[in-house]
Amino acid sequence: MVTRTYDSGTHDIGHDSGSNRSSDSGNRRHTHHRHPDPRIARFIAQALGDARSVLNVGAGMGSYESAAHTITAVEPSLALRAQRPAALATAVDAVAEDLPFTDGMFDASMALFSVHQWSDVEAGMREMRRVTRGPVVVLTNDPARVRDFWLYEYAPDVLDVEARRHPPLRTLTAALGGSTTVTPVPIPLDCTDGFNEAYYGRPELLLDPAVRQAGSAWSYLDDRARQDFDTSLRHALGSGAWDAAFGHLRNRPAYDGSLVLLRSTP
Repeated sequence: MVTRTYDSGTHDIGHDSGSNRSSDSGNRRHTHHRHPDPRIARFIAQALGDARSVLNVGAGMGSYESAAHTITAVEPSLALRAQRPAALATAVDAVAEDLPFTDGMFDASMALFSVHQWSDVEAGMREMRRVTRGPVVVLTNDPARVRDFWLYEYAPDVLDVEARRHPPLRTLTAALGGSTTVTPVPIPLDCTDGFNEAYYGRPELLLDPAVRQAGSAWSYLDDRARQDFDTSLRHALGSGAWDAAFGHLRNRPAYDGSLVLLRSTP
């Protein structure tokens, strides 16, 4: 595992991308194919350390929230706030760019799989830093590595969308200030959190439209493009072409893809 450390605003890691809707969590695809993976959860828990009060920004339905912390959740989508389990804290209706909390109110804060949906990610990062006296933890994808995945040969438009939507890591680190470590998160072969790279060694599962629907980038494709993907991958699997090129992934216990965890301290 390689951990890279950055001082505020000094390192270029990716390319600029356009902004998206402010914590537009209502457009995420939440299905039974997205379950928090305990191995990814351990990375998040380790990054949060011994923090007691934790702010979860863009919290959605509470994936990866732990009873080990006192959670304050922020979620602007009424639909997702309503779907949070009763055992979890009721989410505050607010956006990352304008958090209704006092300076240094929380021991730690986190944003998990959400920063690519914020309208102004730099403002959101600055707000998280403002209200947090300890670490700010961000689970996201490195857009510079999104296309380095076999899926790009079969659905390039999907990964082009992903690469454009995710903010460059340098943007996040510069806005957070202080010192930030960027740690690649290994994706287990049987990962239960159904983002695209979770199926690196199980390509057949991506032929299921319900599995694909769990990743919001697929919604940007029209029906013809989805059908073309289905046809080309089915043919590659049936002919053995996929296994000839990528079959070694079927037995790889973990995959280092674009998933990364940022941990910023003041």
